[in-house]
Amino acid sequence: MDLRLDGKRALVTGSTAGIGYAIAEGLAREGANVIVNGRNEERVAEAARRIVEGGGAAIGIAADLGTADGAARLLKEAGDVDILVNNVGIFAPVPFAEITDAEWQEIFDVNVMSGVRLSRALLPGMVARNWGRIIFISSESGVQTPQEMVHYGVTKTAQLALSRGIAESVAGTGVTSNAVLPGPTRSEGVEAFVDRLADDQGVDKGSFKDDFVKTMRPSSLIGRFAETEEVANLVVFLCGEGSSAITGASLRVDGGVVRSII
Repeated sequence: MDLRLDGKRALVTGSTAGIGYAIAEGLAREGANVIVNGRNEERVAEAARRIVEGGGAAIGIAADLGTADGAARLLKEAGDVDILVNNVGIFAPVPFAEITDAEWQEIFDVNVMSGVRLSRALLPGMVARNWGRIIFISSESGVQTPQEMVHYGVTKTAQLALSRGIAESVAGTGVTSNAVLPGPTRSEGVEAFVDRLADDQGVDKGSFKDDFVKTMRPSSLIGRFAETEEVANLVVFLCGEGSSAITGASLRVDGGVVRSII
């Protein structure tokens, strides 16, 4: 399928590694001009370089999207954008009773407000051009709040409402807004998360990692971590011309973790 992304300008936040990088790489492979983002300049430059060496078009813009200043700087350097993938996010296992106000504020600023600020700024240009794609990388945790990190689940639920609300606000235009809900996915961040859980429980990291999906997410139908490319495949399709009738939706690529038929 030709997604007709040649020449489209795509911004993928938090894209130096993991799901974000796989999305950026996939979009570049389809002909989009990609903007890679992260907080660390060296990692941003390296990710962009890898995409270029693979035959894609990419530049890097380092900015901390957990702050209004960081979002403003990214927007100034990025210019017009046709595709916005709000992927940046943080998470950490913390018992609910121990989550501080500062931790609540930080995770909300990064996971929710980054998408609010970027979408609000870029949406008018998309509407004026009558074409655009906004995608939020939420999580199965947005519908099944994990007891080990309630604050993370709350932000992922907020992204679902935000995505739907944006879609409602641009009804009848060529702009779509959707949310994608990955399940447990093998990435650098998840590896560190699983290691921390193993430490907290005082168990062997290797064994805990091997059995994580079966023990911590037993409803999974694939019984394993998804690979980042498996998530990226859905996101890249949603960015293409062929997805123009899909908007206001929450689409799962969770390996069947969520026990629901809708």
